[in-house]
Amino acid sequence: MSFSTLGLDPSLLATLTTLGYSAPTPVQHSAIPAAIAGGDLLVSSQTGSGKTAAFILPALQRLHSPTTGSAGQGMGPRILVLTPTRELALQVQKFTHSYGKGQRLRTASVVGGMPYGLQLKLLSKPVDIVIATPGRLKDHLDRRTVNLSRVELLVLDEADRMLDMGFQEEIDAIIARIPKERQTLLFSATLEGIVGRLAQRVTKNAQRIAIARVAETRPDITQHALVADNDVHKGRMLDVLLRESEVEQSLVFTATKRAAESLSGELLGKGFGVGALHGDMRQRERSQMLQRLRDGKLKVLVATDVAARGIDVPGINLVVNYDAPRQAEDYVHRIGRTGRAGRAGVAVTFIGHTDRHLVRQIERFTGNVLSMMVIPGLEPRKRASAR
Repeated sequence: MSFSTLGLDPSLLATLTTLGYSAPTPVQHSAIPAAIAGGDLLVSSQTGSGKTAAFILPALQRLHSPTTGSAGQGMGPRILVLTPTRELALQVQKFTHSYGKGQRLRTASVVGGMPYGLQLKLLSKPVDIVIATPGRLKDHLDRRTVNLSRVELLVLDEADRMLDMGFQEEIDAIIARIPKERQTLLFSATLEGIVGRLAQRVTKNAQRIAIARVAETRPDITQHALVADNDVHKGRMLDVLLRESEVEQSLVFTATKRAAESLSGELLGKGFGVGALHGDMRQRERSQMLQRLRDGKLKVLVATDVAARGIDVPGINLVVNYDAPRQAEDYVHRIGRTGRAGRAGVAVTFIGHTDRHLVRQIERFTGNVLSMMVIPGLEPRKRASAR
């Protein structure tokens, strides 16, 4: 199988040959012809599968044709790519210029960490492709410094990560300013849950493409459940867990933003280096908090599920579900924040006396057993209900 069978323009094929591309990856083989055909796509594919080429090559091919947008000629982009992070946006822009070598491409990256003046200059000129993070693009929309009325193709790259990082409102605001008659390509590691609900809102009769995941090494995570009588009992047990000498850094999950703020305040009062992460925080605040965690300036981060997939810090060797997750899938994403980079981790889930069914659901979903744990001196006053 070669790229020549995918329907790409000869100029793009020549560039791929120059770059040393010989055969398409599975996601490129499936997604490129479907995208060129013009329909909406929902693509589940993991990082490193070659998905950037799977949407950029059809986007570049679209630019070979006259605009189909109702606004005709104008300053705004024909292609809009949304990504979760500045780093990914700049990477996509780099690939865009590599694949489009020889085309007179006009691109703009609209991301945090770059001066507004430079972005205003880029957006004040005709542009073909804008690659943006949702937060910064929403800022430009609010300032009326970007026009999205000509967008023909919208790409949501790593949609799951964008939603995990709390960009739901920004994404909705951006999509409301884009023509309804457009093509939408959504790429995500998963197409279930909140990603699936987003997909239903933003796509029409979308074709689903699922690329099998490459088998990964199972992380080394010891999983426990702890029965708590009440919040006071839970707080005392959490204090003991966090003070264990083996704990380097820990991530504590709560069900609500208010609980995250309250618990982080309590732990700060007890002398812990602690921060909170939740959806009410601005993107800059979230990024600063995560950087403090990566730099080792925080020992404890209290977070809502907004952080379940967005954190990759090898030093986290303890995850505590202070509030038990509502869904077994959420449990998997939460505990996956430990046991990273080949290191061992521990996950502890607090449950009430009548919550043993939650443990059974998690065990059925994961195929792992959660051992019932007791902290000496802090035993629950009554036994949990039987399985």
